[in-house]
Order: sequence, then C-alpha cells, then structure tokens
Amino acid sequence: MIALHRLDHVALRVADLDEAATRWAQQFGLTVRARHARTVDLSCDDEPRALVLQAAAAGEEPGFARVGWELARGCSLEDAAAHLQAHGVAHERDADGIALHDLEGNALRLLPYREPASRLVPHARPAGPLPVGHPRKLGHVNFLTARIHEQQAFYADVLGMRLTDWLGDGGVWLHVGSDHHVMALVDKGYSHFHHLAFDTVDIGGMRDALDHLGRHGRWLGWGPTRHGVGGNIASYVRIVEESCFVELYCDMEQLQAGHEPRVWPDDRYSSNTWGPLPPRSYFRFDERAVASERESLEMQGVPLDDPVSA
Repeated sequence: MIALHRLDHVALRVADLDEAATRWAQQFGLTVRARHARTVDLSCDDEPRALVLQAAAAGEEPGFARVGWELARGCSLEDAAAHLQAHGVAHERDADGIALHDLEGNALRLLPYREPASRLVPHARPAGPLPVGHPRKLGHVNFLTARIHEQQAFYADVLGMRLTDWLGDGGVWLHVGSDHHVMALVDKGYSHFHHLAFDTVDIGGMRDALDHLGRHGRWLGWGPTRHGVGGNIASYVRIVEESCFVELYCDMEQLQAGHEPRVWPDDRYSSNTWGPLPPRSYFRFDERAVASERESLEMQGVPLDDPVSA
C-alpha cells in the first residue's frame, strides 16, 4: 500500500533564476533556504522547501515542472515503488525519491517521510530568518484536466488520496489529512497546472498580502471569494511569468473522521457564496486572456474571444 503525509513542494521552471527567486521571496514573503547551480528552494515557514525554482533549459518555456509529495511515516520508498509496480505505473527510483507522471503527463515526485525539526506549534518555534507576514504553508494544488474521472481514480488508487467532494461532475477535491483538499481537478477540456495555494493566517493577513502584491503590480484573476466547496476564503493572483495562479486562502474546512464525500450542485453558490463566478480568463493562460484580465475588459462589457477564433 501507499500513503501520503503532505504536499512537499511545487517546482516551477523560470527564465531567470536569480530574478525569480528575488521576486517570489519579496512578493509572497517566502524565504530562500538553499541555492544550487540551477535551482533555488524557498519555504513558507521553517520547512526546507515549499517552492522550488529551476532554471529552464534551452527551448523550455517557463511554467510548471512538478509536484512533490512526502510519504507518510511507515510508508517507505520501497513500499511506494512496489505499489506503483503493482499498478503498472512507470517510475524511476533514485536515492532521494521516486519520479513518475500522472495520466496527462504532469511530473510528480515521491519523497521519503521527514521527521520535523520541531513538533512545537509554529508560533512557539524560533523564527530564524522568517519575515513578518509570511505564508503558513503550501496548502494545495489545482490542475485543469481533460480526463477528470480517470485522473481522480489515478490520484486515489495510485497515490492513495481520499475523495472529499465533487462539484457536479466537473470538479473534484481530494485530501490526505484533515484539510478539505490537498489537490483539486477541474474539467476544462485540456490539461494545465492552474494554481498553488498559500495558507494565510486570516482574512486580515490576506488583505495585507494583497495590498503588498498590488504595490508590485499584481492583480487578482478572481476574488476574494468564499467557496462553498472547501469553505475557504480565497484570492487568486495571476502569475504571468510562470503561467499559473497563486491562491492566498484561509478558513479551509477541516474534515471530521469518517468524512463521506458529497456532490455539490454545479452552481454559483457552490463556487462563491459571496457572489460572482470567475471571469472566463481565469481558466485560460493565453496572451489574449491575460490582457483581458489585466484591463478588466469583461467587467467593462468587452467579451473575451473564444481561444480557437482569437
């Protein structure tokens, strides 16, 4: 069997490693933990890494590189490799982990369980180099998909995630602990890494972070929202450089033992109890969609062209 403990990191390819490391640290309050020739590790709190930036090779576009998952205590790399073998999943094992891909080619890495440096609550630990207002953790990831049912089965059967909720049959949320979700999939007819999510202490902390990001020229693709599914208050910051979003969130629903999956109606209230659904640009990463969002053209009555005809 296989069991995951937590989301370890997201890795992104970047055009300029030094520029990207400075940008992510300054704008999102992350801390640089390690620098190597072609990678930089950044953390939210005092974990070794939450975000890994890697220099794009010649011909590579900046963007998503992989998601890293830490195995649960008692589940070794040998156990995980045997489980993958039994499910016929191609993988490569090295001394530090296991590399594999999901059904749409998204790169994944399984890492061994790591005993935390301290089991004290975060506010009781020495601060070290952490800046004021840093995120509390990397909480979850979200992918757009063209194979939602197959991908849901892959992450449940192959990686051991547990089903939390469906939004109709167009969105699915999965968990490994008490947080409502550590991963979500949204059916949009194509595959793309949509967002990584940083946990903020509360909506006041989110406000401060958004004020800071606004001063750096960032904008929200959607939000702040109050999701019905998941319950979290969320704001989605467009990251043009690496073709994704960062979600800042708080108030995630905490699941009780024995949680039974629910099917939510695919309506506005399930997505945002406070009001609007996202603009069409929110699920797109082409230049026309980004320009429409940057200038808030949809709100001004200028519809976003279909990507095929644009």
